[in-house]
Amino acid sequence: MSKKKTPSLAIWLLYLGLLWFDSFPGLEAATGKLASIPGLYVFGDSLVDAGNNNYLPISIAKANYPRNGVDFPKKKATGRFSNGKNAADVIAEKFGLPLPPPYRSLKGALKVKKRESAALTGLNFASGGAGIFNSSDKKLGQSIPLSHQVDDWLSIHNEVTGKLRPAEAQVHLSKSLFIVVIGSNDLFDYYGSFKTREKNNPQQYTRSMADKLKEQLKRIHETGARKFLVVGVAQIGCIPGNRDTESNLHECDEEANRSCSLYNEALVKMLQQLKQELQNSMSYSYFDNFKSLQDINSNPARFGFTEVTSACCGSGKLNAASHCQPISKFCPDRTKHLFWDRFGHPTEAASRTFVDLMLSNDSQYSSPLTLTQLASS
Repeated sequence: MSKKKTPSLAIWLLYLGLLWFDSFPGLEAATGKLASIPGLYVFGDSLVDAGNNNYLPISIAKANYPRNGVDFPKKKATGRFSNGKNAADVIAEKFGLPLPPPYRSLKGALKVKKRESAALTGLNFASGGAGIFNSSDKKLGQSIPLSHQVDDWLSIHNEVTGKLRPAEAQVHLSKSLFIVVIGSNDLFDYYGSFKTREKNNPQQYTRSMADKLKEQLKRIHETGARKFLVVGVAQIGCIPGNRDTESNLHECDEEANRSCSLYNEALVKMLQQLKQELQNSMSYSYFDNFKSLQDINSNPARFGFTEVTSACCGSGKLNAASHCQPISKFCPDRTKHLFWDRFGHPTEAASRTFVDLMLSNDSQYSSPLTLTQLASS
């Protein structure tokens, strides 16, 4: 009788041992397996919008039409400004989570159960055209500015915590990842407004951007969030729509790039200060999107790209004369193109490259933690 029970007992003890062994923080990174995160919550602009703008009644800042989504499952345009998945989607995939659905698609009394279920694994609040300042949203409600995205998070927060016991909810939020990708549209607004430039020089404006972002991060932190991935602004002067199409060299707009650098510097300082103010109760990974794009532009082949100046989808020189539309021509091999459209939205291949750099142990792009380290902290 005892001999028959021995194998079962051994297996049970082995199982307990594996649980004990797997409980050490950071083990997953050491063994090549990503640490698990229970939920993924996304805030930002069109770089990570999963289709929230589709639910804005009068907005034309939408991407729910071809050629967008040509490489998404079922070749479906979902409101993502890409040929396929965006960076937030890829991060969810990497951590074994469902793609965070757009929060606006789950609003309403008839979608309570579906919303509550999705809220536990992640939600996407991002909006194409959104900015840190509400001024980015002045044109007839074209987008959902960051402060309103945080309002949406606050409105769903009780549903997230209500499904769990208080202690479980605290752990869930502290282990979940909160992604913030925003700032480019505020810089576009700055250069598009003579009045704003009269009132603020670039240094003043970019510092105020960082200060305003700080307010919103604190609001999210107050709900129990502890882990933040904050992505800096890329070289917006080097997107197809901002390059010099009259020159054979297609030079970047260096004035725009300088403002990006100023904002990123202010952002890094703000994050350091915020962590101190919160007495180290938050952890974060700042991803240097500017440097990563700069390096890809300098050596495309190293990252697997052959075309880094023109858009994949569009028309005219550099495919930058118009935005990507159902009638636009588009490149046959999207894996070799960095940019999907004139606005600099990455192709799915580019988004995957950026996420790989976030997860990499190479710290030249991430500080003070890589995304892998942040998840396992």
